[in-house]
Amino acid sequence: MIYSEERIRRLEEDIRLGEVFRKGVDKPVMNCWHFYTDGNSVDTMFCDEEDFSKGMNRIFTTICDFDVIILAFTLMDTHLHFILNGRLKECAGFIHEYVRRTSHFISRRHNERKKLETLRISHQEIDSDSYLKTAVCYVLKNAPSGGLPFNAIDYPWSSGPLMFRRSSYWSSPGWTDDGNLSFLAEMPCRKQREILSTHTIPDFSVKMTGDIVFPGEYVPYKTVEKVFGSHKSFNYFMSRTKESDVESRNGEISHLQIPMQEMRQHRNELSLEMFGTEDIRTLDTGDRIRLARSLKSRYDSSPKQIARLCRLVFEEVKGKI
Repeated sequence: MIYSEERIRRLEEDIRLGEVFRKGVDKPVMNCWHFYTDGNSVDTMFCDEEDFSKGMNRIFTTICDFDVIILAFTLMDTHLHFILNGRLKECAGFIHEYVRRTSHFISRRHNERKKLETLRISHQEIDSDSYLKTAVCYVLKNAPSGGLPFNAIDYPWSSGPLMFRRSSYWSSPGWTDDGNLSFLAEMPCRKQREILSTHTIPDFSVKMTGDIVFPGEYVPYKTVEKVFGSHKSFNYFMSRTKESDVESRNGEISHLQIPMQEMRQHRNELSLEMFGTEDIRTLDTGDRIRLARSLKSRYDSSPKQIARLCRLVFEEVKGKI
């Protein structure tokens, strides 16, 4: 793990982990934040498995440059969520740098320059033990809440598969089984640089699962488990956490009835049917609104998602689709 014992000790002090639990008493916590990007700002951040894999490794290479600890995270195709511990300035610096590097990757691989330049990044302060648990569970539940066919603790592009697993049992995903882990240093230097998309190779031991840095290298999941205390408490918060628990703190929820990838396919097929092309960038605003209306009438999806799919500004077309 990349964090020193001293840094983990500071984390435990911030979340008051050493204090005895008292029923009905909600412990205050310090220096904890929920950062997230606006899922309505871009049509996609991660297109395919390679994008997600590189995105996972980018977390590792970026966090190494900041005095920040990641307590939980999830990468979705249109947005991301992180629960972070550290000073606000450091945490904000990490998120902005991660988005900057992601934008650079999109430019190189997909030839879409400055795609994330106007992406809105927001944050919430986490000030209590109970809200910390709620925020962690909300982040881990983001994929199934968005309609993706995964259990929260099985979605691969998140810290969910790290939680309360026992590697010797059949229910454990491969990446939590030490027998399936290798080490970055065992690979040729050229391969290491290719995987991490950097010329700077870490001078410390880094566990790998396939071509992905083992998320347990930068998420102290054993400490996060201690926050909940037991698997029973974790399951309780996972079952009770609702989107409204985050909305009530001015959080923005990206809840999509139909997964974005599936909707993109429907959009392309409908555009071809209506206008003879799958490339909606060639359509004028009027045609895009017509396409949006047809999508809305055929599929049970939110107006914001429809607008984003059709490259429309939701505030400008609100009430027209």
